[in-house]
Amino acid sequence: MSLYDIALKTLTGEPVSLADHLGRAVLVVNVASRCGLTPQYAGLERLQKEYGERGLTVLGVPCNQFGGQEPGTPEEIGTFCSTTYGVSFPLLEKTDVTGPDRHPLYAELTRTADADGEAGDVQWNFEKFLVGRDGRVTRFRPRTEPDAPELVAAVEAALAD
Repeated sequence: MSLYDIALKTLTGEPVSLADHLGRAVLVVNVASRCGLTPQYAGLERLQKEYGERGLTVLGVPCNQFGGQEPGTPEEIGTFCSTTYGVSFPLLEKTDVTGPDRHPLYAELTRTADADGEAGDVQWNFEKFLVGRDGRVTRFRPRTEPDAPELVAAVEAALAD
């Protein structure tokens, strides 16, 4: 199964898939509102604003599996993201990204190794997977900030393809 064939739902429950973003690079990030890394929302929004017109879509995937740091309802999550960080990028429904109930999207994404050659489970909130226009996936661990040179370089390269 292709990443583009996997059924997803928006935060409001509407069906979507990565196929809706064909021809674009998509940065898939599991997010949480009550995490020490939550300020990364600001950097993710900057990426969306800076590269959106060139073909990048940031896609936030709320997840409550790490320390219960995303306990909110869809409405609470949406309100928090828009009012606190001005998030304009799409958000998906709250999703399991690890464990036996891991969403099929993450079952596929976590096969990709990071820069150290390690694949496997998502480590924590704000792990990032850049799906290039060509479908190639590049993985960045949670502490990689959205404006980190290696992430920005990967976005630039994905948009050049």
